[in-house]
Amino acid sequence: MVQRKKKQAHKPGKKSMARVVVDKLHLWLGLASGIIVLIVSVTGCLFVFQREINEWAYHKEMYITPQEHTLPLSELRARAQQALGDKPILSMTTWREPDRAWEFMAYKANDSAITYFGSMDYYESVLVNPYNGAITGRINYKYNFFMIVKGIHWSLLLSTPYGQPIVGWSTVIFVILLITGLIMWWPKRWNKAGRDQSFKIKWKAGFKRVNYDLHNVLGFYSLLIALVLALTGMVWAFKWFEKAVYVAAAGSATPPATTQVSSGPATAVASGNPLDIAFQTALPLLKDATRVFVYPAAYPEGVHMIGGYRGKDIYFGSDEYQFDQYTGKMLGYSPYAKKNRGEKLLAMNYDIHVGAIGGLPGKMIAFIISFICGSLPVTGFYIWWGKQKKSKKKAVKPVARLNAV
Repeated sequence: MVQRKKKQAHKPGKKSMARVVVDKLHLWLGLASGIIVLIVSVTGCLFVFQREINEWAYHKEMYITPQEHTLPLSELRARAQQALGDKPILSMTTWREPDRAWEFMAYKANDSAITYFGSMDYYESVLVNPYNGAITGRINYKYNFFMIVKGIHWSLLLSTPYGQPIVGWSTVIFVILLITGLIMWWPKRWNKAGRDQSFKIKWKAGFKRVNYDLHNVLGFYSLLIALVLALTGMVWAFKWFEKAVYVAAAGSATPPATTQVSSGPATAVASGNPLDIAFQTALPLLKDATRVFVYPAAYPEGVHMIGGYRGKDIYFGSDEYQFDQYTGKMLGYSPYAKKNRGEKLLAMNYDIHVGAIGGLPGKMIAFIISFICGSLPVTGFYIWWGKQKKSKKKAVKPVARLNAV
C-alpha cells in the first residue's frame, strides 16, 4: 500500500507566513512613518489644552470688569475695524459671561503658498470691551505658539495641499500599525504568565524589558482611543474618508437638501442698524449658548450668519440663523437637532479629536493617549535597534574564533 505523506507539523516557535508578513509590515511601516507619527502625536498632545493656556497667557486682554449694558455690536465692530485698518473683519465672538472681552477676527488665506506662514496673509484678532468699546488687546494668531503647533500637527508647517497628504497617509500607516501591533501583542497562552507579560509592565526588570513592555502593554491599553484620534484626523485629510464616515452614519450617500438664502435688494431700508437688529433677534433664540458667533455678510448678496456654541470648548451642537444684511430680517434657520446622524457626527469630529466632547476628563485622556502614541515610535525603534546590535554580535563571534585558530 502506498502510504500518504504526513503533513509536516508546525514546529513550535516557528512563525507562520501570515505572522511573518504582519511582523515585517509593523517593522518597516513603523520605521518609515515613525518620525512623523512622533511629531503629530507630540503636537496634538500640546494642543489639547491650548484654550486654557491661552486664556492664562492673555488674561489681561480677554477678561474685563463687568458693567451693566453693552454697546451695540455695530459700534463695537466699527471700533475693532478701526484698529485692524484695511483688514476686514471675518468673524465676531461674543460671550454670555459678563467678564469676557468680545473678539473680532480678520483672516486672509494665500492658496498659492507652500509653507504654513505663507499660507495666510494675516490672521489677527482685536479684543474689545463690550461695555465701553475700549480695545483691550490684539493677538496675532499667525505667530501664536499654539497656532504654530497646530500648523505642525496639521501639515508639518507646510500649506494644506502639500503637508496634509503627508500627515494623512502617515496616519493611515499608524492605523495599520495599531492593527498589526494588536496581532503581535495577542498572547499565545492565556495563562497567568501570558497575561502578566501582555497586561503588566515589569518595572523591576532591565531597561530593555521595560522598554519592550512600554511599547507592548501601553500600545494595547491606548489602542481604541488612539484609533479614534487617528480616524478623526483622517476625516480632514481625505475627502473620500469624510464621505465614507458620512454615509456610514447617515445611511445615505445623498446629502440633505439645503435652502440658499440671499440678501437684497440693497435699496431696502431698516428701522435701525441691520446688524444690531439681527444680533438682538438672535440672542433670545440662542439662550442656551455660552458663545454667540457672528459672520457678517462679505458680499452684496451675502447674509449675516449668527449661531451659538453651548460650551467653552465644544463646537458641535450649534443652531444657526441667517439674516438680511440690509434690513436685519431673519431669512433662514438651521437647527442642529434636525441634522441627520452623518451631519452630527462630522460636526462632532473636532471635539472628539481633541477630547473636548468629554469635558476636562476627555481632554486629559486625549492628552495621555497622544503622549503614549508619541512614545510608541521611540520605544519601537529602540526594540529594533537592540535586535540589530544583537544580531551583529552573533555574526562577529564565529569570525573571532576562526582568527584565533
